[in-house]
Amino acid sequence: MNQNTKQMTNTIKETNFNFPGQTRFYKGKVRDVYTINNETLVMIATDRISAFDHVLPEGIPYKGQVLNQIAAKFLDMTNDIVPNWKESTPDPSVTIGKMCDPFKVEMVIRGYLTGHAWREYKAGKRILCGVPMKDGMVENEKFDTPIITPTTKAEVGHDEDISREEILNQGLVSEHDYIKLEEYTLALFERGTAIAKEKDLILVDTKYEFGKDKNGVITLIDEIHTPDSSRYFHLSDYQNNLQNNLPQKQLSKEFVRKWLIENGFQGKEGQTIPTMSEDYCNSVSERYIELYEYITGLKFEKEDVHDVIKRVENNIYSYLKI
Repeated sequence: MNQNTKQMTNTIKETNFNFPGQTRFYKGKVRDVYTINNETLVMIATDRISAFDHVLPEGIPYKGQVLNQIAAKFLDMTNDIVPNWKESTPDPSVTIGKMCDPFKVEMVIRGYLTGHAWREYKAGKRILCGVPMKDGMVENEKFDTPIITPTTKAEVGHDEDISREEILNQGLVSEHDYIKLEEYTLALFERGTAIAKEKDLILVDTKYEFGKDKNGVITLIDEIHTPDSSRYFHLSDYQNNLQNNLPQKQLSKEFVRKWLIENGFQGKEGQTIPTMSEDYCNSVSERYIELYEYITGLKFEKEDVHDVIKRVENNIYSYLKI
């Protein structure tokens, strides 16, 4: 068995832990979340990958470690802007923190016309989530100012675009809280943009999730500025590619979406997820590791994945002292 096959075998595709004091388990698209004593969250970044609201059948080597370590760094680098849920990262693929009551919307912010926004624009739409987009724009063009395009936060199925007015009219978030969410979203995006620029990257768009802690304080939850929640371009190549109508090299999982589209899958009824070969999965892993090294400026250190589930379990138990 070669090393790549070992990596494929030792990805975290699912967990089935049962911790003392465990009061809830939630399996998201890519994260497994355990609640301890109704106050502490143990979030495991698995190696699952999702696109078009479908979890793909194969795990991506080291993906969970990449996402968790990037998120942890950015949570630490932005906690002067807004409090966040993180308390510790006892394992490269695990974050432990305080439980919050999440808002029922996700705050998506876009600096450039790309991805979902471009697909909507290309289809003729000039208003996205209640925000107007001017005529005559081209793919990947920078907006005059970043736009906030929220989505609903679906437990299952698709997140849906929603406007500020609809959020307030439906009572999903109070106006007072929503104003704060907008302020935090803009400030976090500004900080992320500045950090990315230092690394010759553009933070193109991203999403933030917020909740309230037990004291009612608005808190940043989940991950931040990872390739699952964000899109990055190379800054030095951007203008030349834009002027010459060339594709931007994306450090995000948009390349996975494009591969799926090219292979006849967009998550629509009757479509079948294409086969993900070992080589393809490892190429995706390399792209994730590349982003880690670009955005952090650090060499990615691959953790031992010989028995990755046991490693994760042992580190969680050690932290919780149970």
